[in-house]
Order: sequence, then structure tokens, then C-alpha cells
Amino acid sequence: MSAAVAGEPQGGYRMELWIVITIAAAFLQNIRSSLQRHLKAHMGTTGATFVRFGFGLPFAALYLFGMTAYSGAPIPAPSPVFLAWVSLGALGQIAATFLLLHLFSFRNFTVGTAYSRTEPAQAALFGLIFLGETVGPLTLIAIAISVFGVMLISVARSAFSPAALVTSVFTRTAGIGLLSGTLFGVSAVSYRAASLSLGYPNFAVQAATTLLWAIALQTVVMLAWMAWRDREGLVRIRAAWKISALVGLVGATASFGWFAAMTLQQAAVVKALAQIEMIFAFSTSVFIFREHINRLEIAGCVLIVTGILVLVLG
Repeated sequence: MSAAVAGEPQGGYRMELWIVITIAAAFLQNIRSSLQRHLKAHMGTTGATFVRFGFGLPFAALYLFGMTAYSGAPIPAPSPVFLAWVSLGALGQIAATFLLLHLFSFRNFTVGTAYSRTEPAQAALFGLIFLGETVGPLTLIAIAISVFGVMLISVARSAFSPAALVTSVFTRTAGIGLLSGTLFGVSAVSYRAASLSLGYPNFAVQAATTLLWAIALQTVVMLAWMAWRDREGLVRIRAAWKISALVGLVGATASFGWFAAMTLQQAAVVKALAQIEMIFAFSTSVFIFREHINRLEIAGCVLIVTGILVLVLG
């Protein structure tokens, strides 16, 4: 399913392990997103975004030191190549998140959000360009099925039809959504490249090292931005430090899962399976908030599950 890459752990059991790790990371990310939505009402978008990084930094450091202590190996020394890849990934992720949040200022933001979900397909393209990785026909089919399923769910509660979704590709919101998906795809591939560049035999230590450097850079960038443009947000964050710490813990754990999975498997494949997060989010809205289900949402869920089955069993 994946092309061999220097430094990539081999072995069938690890191919199964990335599946378990990805599903767990998707589940935790859904929890983190729910907590951030709660915080957004109290500290705004910037503050709710910052706590993911700032309060996650101590946990990221804890994971790295824990992994190295358990394995008895030293902390990997970052090379210039590693620093370049991790910087591209960290900054790309911030920009992608900003664009995704910016979509909510448009009345027809659902179209843009749907196009941002093309991340797995774009990650496959950038994996080929940056790392020379190729995916098989079944994997491409699985990605296409799951991406279309996610796009259906994204527009299911709006006035847009599937035909309108396709014809709207040249609108401003679609362009922002596609750019967001592009940056998320570049970020995912960059993180994989950074982790593999360490050339370390322990994938968990590779992932923890990449996570710590990435989240440290993101914390510095976000903190500098808030100190310049949103100092009141820092005060609100301090007042809500308990739930912010919980967001940091869950967010750092989910990110560690993503980085570990992408060290074991191609970013495009991991991101395709990660679409299961939409199922978790959809289940939360239906079974906890008792929201109505329509046909497009059901069809989208079926397509996501179908794509995942093709991906895992193919």
C-alpha cells in the first residue's frame, strides 16, 4: 500500500498498528474540537486556537522524555533537513487552520469547508512530489470515495446540491477551502518527511520529537501574534486555564497519534482513514444533541465507511 521510504519502519504488525493509532487520534481530535468550540464562546477564535498549542506543549515534552526514557535511547538531534520540514508543516498547519476559520465569515462557507476536506487527495499528490511516494489504484479509489462522502455531509444541511458543489469550484469560498486543504496536505506530508528524516529506529520517538518541535514553533508564533493583536485574549485564556489544559492534553495526544501513524504510513493514506472523524462528529450530533438526520448525511456516512473499508481491506 505504501512505497518504501528510507527510515520507515517495516513489518505487517505495524501496518495494523497505524490503523489503530489513526482511529484513536481521530476520536481524540473530535473531543478536542468539541472542547475548542466551547472555549471559542469565552475567548474567541484566536484564544481557542492558541490553547491547542500552548497548553499542549508541556504534554508534548512529557511524551518525548517518556518515550526516550522507556526506550533508553537519547533524544534525536534535529538536522537542518528536519528543521526545514517541521517548520513548513507547523506554519502550513497554522495558515490552513486560519483559512478554515476564515470561511465562517462567508454566508456560503459550507462549500469552502467541503473543498477543504480534499486534504487526503492533495496529500497523495504532495507525497508524490516531495517524497516520491505512490499509492495504488485501490487506495486512490478509497480516497475518492471517502472525500466525496465528507463533502456530502459538509453541504447536507445547506441549500447547495451536489451539482452546485461541483459548479461552485471557481467561487471565492471554494478557492479558500481548496487552499486550506492544500496547506493541510502539505503540512501532513511535511510532518512525515520530518519524522522520517530523523532516521531513528523507534517510530514513537520519531513522532514525539517531531511533535515537540512543531508545537513549540506553533506556540511561539501564536503567542507573538496574540501579544501583538489580542492581549485581552491572553487574559481570558488565563482565567480558563483548567479546561484549556484539558484541550492541551487531548490535542497533544491526538497530534502524537497523527505523527506516529504518519511515521508508519503515508500521509495520504492516514488522512484518508482519518475521515472517520466525521463519523464520530456526526454520531455526537445525532446521539448526544439529538439532531435530525437527512438523506445526504446518511449517504455521506455510508460513502466514508465504504472508502475506509476499501482502504483497510484493499
